This record gives sequence, structure tokens and C-alpha cells, in this order.
Amino acid sequence: MELWEKETIINFNYEDATAYIFTYNVRWQSHIEARLGCKPTRDNGHGGKDYEIPKKFLRLPRAPRKLSEETKKRLAQNLAKSRRKLPVTPNTQAVVAKEKRKPTPTMGRRMAT
Repeated sequence: MELWEKETIINFNYEDATAYIFTYNVRWQSHIEARLGCKPTRDNGHGGKDYEIPKKFLRLPRAPRKLSEETKKRLAQNLAKSRRKLPVTPNTQAVVAKEKRKPTPTMGRRMAT
């Protein structure tokens, strides 16, 4: 099957609270199944699957935000500040300790007993 033939169709009407999706897209399929918890209602045997999902799960497309240079700089500073405030957990301590260790000739190998 050609790539242009592998389509995604989203169908709904004003009366029903259900949306119907047919897709060949594996990413959409895994998102619908794993994140939305919906099971396919039909598998066509060629990679396409039908789903019935609540219409409230659909969102209208949004245009990307246009940020000024000043806003981008402020957001970057806020992100850097919040990263410095991250709590130290045993996992992060272990990663830092591992990075600080100097490799020795026996690291990573078992010692003979």
C-alpha cells in the first residue's frame, strides 16, 4: 500500500457525543490506545484501525505562539531558575557521584574470587 493511501479520517456530528477515527498512523493508534484508553473497534488487517472516542477528547488546532525576544529571554531565565531549584533525590545523587568518579582499570569488571 502506498503512503498516500494510508489516511486518517476523523468523523463526528453535532448530535452524537462520539467521534469516529480511522487511521493507519501507528503513532495515532498507540496514542489513542495507551493515553486515551480506547480499544480499536475494527482492524482491517492491513494496518488500519477504527476507534470510537468521546468527542470531548478532540481539540481544535491552535496556531503556534509568537513570542517576542524579551518574552523568550524571560521564559529561559525562569526555566533556568526552576532547574536550579530541583530537589536532590537519591537517584540524582547517584548520577552525580557516578559522573565524578575517575575510571580505574578494574571498574566495570568483576574481581576474581
